[in-house]
Amino acid sequence: MYFVIFRLDRDEEIEVGKLGKILFRKGYYVYSGSAKRGFSKRIRRHFSRNKRLHWHVDYLSMKAEAVEAYRCRADEHQIAELASRFMEGIKGFGSSDCRCYSHLYYSETYPSDFIEEAKKLNYVLAERLNYEEL
Repeated sequence: MYFVIFRLDRDEEIEVGKLGKILFRKGYYVYSGSAKRGFSKRIRRHFSRNKRLHWHVDYLSMKAEAVEAYRCRADEHQIAELASRFMEGIKGFGSSDCRCYSHLYYSETYPSDFIEEAKKLNYVLAERLNYEEL
């Protein structure tokens, strides 16, 4: 389990697969995901723009820059629930296979309060990952 922080430098309307066009506002996005197998490969994928578009987050990552990733003890649903306390969710994003409102949350500013709370709750296994070393 993990979360990735993306930064979008300007407002962008992005076509996101079956979700259709979504207006993403300039700011930061926290995406919660799971990688039961191939964790390192999954994280590297989020930081890459050289990929076939498959998951909702792939569409965002073509326009927004992945800036940080954290490995977590908590599952993707717990991370999404925590993020919802601090940020605005993008309805249905990354959560088509579960009951969560979203697995992507927006903040106009860097989501430091969310990260600190995740650490306090012992959700985060390690400090920020250096994806280049994965």
